[in-house]
Amino acid sequence: MSETTASGSARPSFTESHVDADGFRIRYVAAGSGRPIICLHGGSGLRLSGVHERLAETRRVIAFEIPGFGTSPANERSKTMAELGASMNQAIAALGIDKYDLMGTSFGGRLALWMAVQRPEAVEAVVLIAPAVIHVGISPSKAAPEELPGLLYAYPDRQPKRPPLPPEIDAKQRALSRRMITGERDAALDARLATFERPVLALFGTEDRVVPPTSAHLLREAMPNCHVVLIYDVAHAIDAERPEAVAAVVEDFLERHERFLVQRKSGLIHP
Repeated sequence: MSETTASGSARPSFTESHVDADGFRIRYVAAGSGRPIICLHGGSGLRLSGVHERLAETRRVIAFEIPGFGTSPANERSKTMAELGASMNQAIAALGIDKYDLMGTSFGGRLALWMAVQRPEAVEAVVLIAPAVIHVGISPSKAAPEELPGLLYAYPDRQPKRPPLPPEIDAKQRALSRRMITGERDAALDARLATFERPVLALFGTEDRVVPPTSAHLLREAMPNCHVVLIYDVAHAIDAERPEAVAAVVEDFLERHERFLVQRKSGLIHP
């Protein structure tokens, strides 16, 4: 018997592929059909969530593994987030995708914004989940492995147990994350965001200590068309703790852009 989603439809099946771009061989997984959404993971590496699965019911979801993460070789070539963004934009172009939405989580949030300002003509809308853009509190790349569950989740005991990353992969990913995100604001990115007019949705967890929700107003001030939603009672891994709430808000935003604020449902804080 095939697995089904809560709506009764067949659960999307993600398939793995690779694309060569800018000297990198980049792994990605994809599922679904329709309007494409490009997904960029956080500092823990590529992990699919219920949000990806739900979006794939109506869209073409393409989730990249950023060079230097997972089983890819160590990425010592990309010196800045801007350089890494240019490489990822080449990967999208190599897949023949001209128009798309972008969704970035944590580390991937800052990367998504660099990609968007570099190719604004290709991006329809941007979704940021706990984005490490304006302010970073406690950096997961500097935390001990045993501290991570309590840092990422408001309720770690409710999450499935995951095997620890192999030490060599963990060290490689941490090194890249530390190099790309220092905890300071990126003045070059700030300057580009000030004139970026595509609709942006930023989601923050109310219990997040990595990207505190108190920084949400700073992100709104940095961009002319940025909208903020707080997800109640979750920490940094919003999409893992509340996939249904995140998917509902994201789907509505991608469908209606700025008009999603004219509420069909709840307001600023998603219960």
